[in-house]
Amino acid sequence: MPVQGRGTGPSSTVHRGIQVFNRTPADTARSWLLDCCVSHIWAERLVAHRPFPDTDALLAAADEASYDLLPAQRAAALAAERPHGPHPAGVPAAALTALGAAHAAYESRFGRVFVICLDDHRPDEHLDQTLAGLRGRLGNDPDEERVVAADELRRVARGRLARLVARIGAEEPDETPQGPGKAENSREFPDSGPTDSPYVPV
Repeated sequence: MPVQGRGTGPSSTVHRGIQVFNRTPADTARSWLLDCCVSHIWAERLVAHRPFPDTDALLAAADEASYDLLPAQRAAALAAERPHGPHPAGVPAAALTALGAAHAAYESRFGRVFVICLDDHRPDEHLDQTLAGLRGRLGNDPDEERVVAADELRRVARGRLARLVARIGAEEPDETPQGPGKAENSREFPDSGPTDSPYVPV
């Protein structure tokens, strides 16, 4: 738990993060963005629109850039997504078998891995939500599923980007004066953690 001293709260960390994102060299920013969504068009657009006044503006621009991808560009970004794991400990073998079969059926039908954003769900709900999403979306026709998958990819990229801003803000030294008697390194930063979204194609 980070120490909530002056200049060390979550909003301060996010503010530092957007400042770091705005001023970092373009090549580094592109690399960060490509970890959020493997689309050079998407990443280049966000780099070109810097500086952003705040994280909300960055996330809105990310959404707009996702919507503006051409079908072939969107398909390439979806094709670049890779399965994630491992599964949580203690998952019954029957559930894993059902999940594996559903993923295989999805990939056979649509020719790509299943992408779903689980940012709004607790980790202990991810398996059930993934399986429900797979079963529900297997009934889509290819055109319907392209629309659904593209929106899930947009949401996944948005979540990764928000976590990226928080992470680089947490890693940036806080230059806010600490007041008399406070050491520069007296605060704690949260663990940066991965930027990846907890979506669970397997």
